[in-house]
Parts: sequence; C-alpha cells; structure tokens
Amino acid sequence: MVRGLVPTLHMALLLGLGVFVSILASTTTTTARDASVGGCYGMSANNLPPANTVISMLRDNGITSVRLYAPDSAALAALGGTGISVMVGVPNNVLADLATSAPAAAAWVRTNIQAHPAVSFQYLVVGNEVAGGDTRFVVPAMENVHSALAAAGLGGAINVTTAISQATIAVHVPPSAGEFTNESKPFLLPVLQFLERTGAPLLANLYPYFVYTYKAAGDLDVSFMLFTAPGTVVQDGEYGYQNMFDASVDAVHAAVERLGVSGVDVVVSETGWPSAGGEAASVENARTYNQNLVNHVGKGTPRRPWKVETYVFAMFNENLKENGVEQNWGLFYPSTDRVYPITFILN
Repeated sequence: MVRGLVPTLHMALLLGLGVFVSILASTTTTTARDASVGGCYGMSANNLPPANTVISMLRDNGITSVRLYAPDSAALAALGGTGISVMVGVPNNVLADLATSAPAAAAWVRTNIQAHPAVSFQYLVVGNEVAGGDTRFVVPAMENVHSALAAAGLGGAINVTTAISQATIAVHVPPSAGEFTNESKPFLLPVLQFLERTGAPLLANLYPYFVYTYKAAGDLDVSFMLFTAPGTVVQDGEYGYQNMFDASVDAVHAAVERLGVSGVDVVVSETGWPSAGGEAASVENARTYNQNLVNHVGKGTPRRPWKVETYVFAMFNENLKENGVEQNWGLFYPSTDRVYPITFILN
C-alpha cells in the first residue's frame, strides 16, 4: 500500500495500498476450488498475534492464498506443509543489491526460498509500487532472481513479477482508453516485456476507494465503487460497467496492450476498503465492498468473463501505519476478533 499522495499524477488513481491474504471473516469454510480471493498479511504493527496463529486462521477458514511483503521466517515456517499458495515480496530496499549482483540474487533465493522447501511459493514479487529512481533496478533484479530460481530448479514453479501502484495509471474510465502515465511508461515497458517472455502476470494494487475519494474518475457515485449500482454506470462501446473494480482491471489490460504487449494477465495484488479514518470509510462500507468483491471476482469483467485472481488488503488493522485510513484496512483486529463479518463462499 502506498502511503502518501502523488499530487503530480492528477488524473491518476493515486495510491496503491498493499494486501493479499484470503479473507477470513466467516465461520463457513471455503474449498480450494472456490477461493478466488486471497489476503495480504501485512505486519506494520507491534501487537499482532503470532504467525502460527495467523496461519491457523487461514487454514481454519479454507484460505488457500496469502501475500507476504517480505520473507518473514516465522510466517514461512508456519506455512510449510499447509498447501497455502504464497506470494512473497523482495523488499524495495534490497533491489539495488539484487539488480547489480547475480551472486546476491542467488544468495537471496537460497536463504529465503530454497530454505523453505515445504512452502508452496507461487509468486516472487520483486518490489512493491517502486517509484522514482529505484525503478531502474526492477528489471535487472527480476532477471537475476529469475536466473537464480532457474539454477535452483525452481524456474517453472515460481513466477517472478512486480506490483504496480494505481498511481501508474493515467486513464481508468472508459476502460478501453486505459493508459499508463507518461512517467511510468519507460519503466513499465521493459517490465511487461519480461513478463511476456516469462509467462508471469502483472500485479496491480487497485483501490476503488481512492478513485472515489480523490475524484480520479470524476464524480462517480459511491455505489459504483461498492458494487451496489443498480445498473450500468459506464458504457464503453458494447460493454457496460456496474462497478469500478471491473473498470480498473480492464483499464490495466488496455494500458498494457497500448504499450504493444500481449498475453500478460493481471492479478489484483491488493484491494480493499477502510473501516474508519476518512471519507466514506466505515464498517458498513468496508463490509459491503469486501463481501461484494468476494461474490464478484469469480465472474470476471465485462471484457474478460473469467475469474480475476484477487488479494484483499488487509488481514489486520496495523497500528504502525499513518493515522487515519492507513490503520483501518483490516478484516480483523490484532485480538483476532473480526472487524465485521464476511462470508467467503462464492456465488
């Protein structure tokens, strides 16, 4: 999750937050084939339950995917042997080392991936919402990590990718006009070419909440953001859109194709709605958004009517984030009590 606004991207959907940990708010258990929604296990807090408790919560609720922002040793130890699919991050502060040193990338893979053979790694996320001068390190780091995985015999099992912020997207509505910002195109084109070559998806952190509060797509009603609009709100050629989530996903696909890249899928690596701390941030709106998201993602978008792999931000309210909405994205309190009830059975 990006913490802070980017005023220069006045037409962009500012901010991409961070999250992928399958939502655990229900007493009803989902099955592996039902689960289209995973959850983000963020750790920016000093009062969270032990990792083995968190992983037990995932297992008890049938959650089959989780996003870790760094290779936390306790979480990885608890995940071993569970069969839970893991998206693990290469933190931004090590990108320069991995980009400039193949041996450093090999050592990172050996310490953080090979050392956990019982963990079901699916994605290795090289940087989260990387911005500014650090973008130059992303593709070289991806190349070195990809080579290190191949040398370790893991090249076909783990996708190497990166997660982009919503701030990289200049046009969201209409979705067919989706386009990346001029500032981000020089960085994203080689990223997308790498993903096209290796068959990995692009990860995108997409938040209709910020589209609404920053008026990034005009004065669209909050119902369009919460999946509660009674009919089509945005007509885009032959396709009608009833919610901003679908519009954003299809806009990212259009932006990718506008750069001349094809065949790269999009995974929503973070999305959610805050329960307090800002405009339209309430328990009821958070519950409505996340429940409707769970119900919806298996249906796909108007242009792509198949399941959208999605991760919800976040597992817990995190007290070391900025005051306001940043501390209030959790499905659970650190006590493990639910912030609001949610059911994870997909319609």
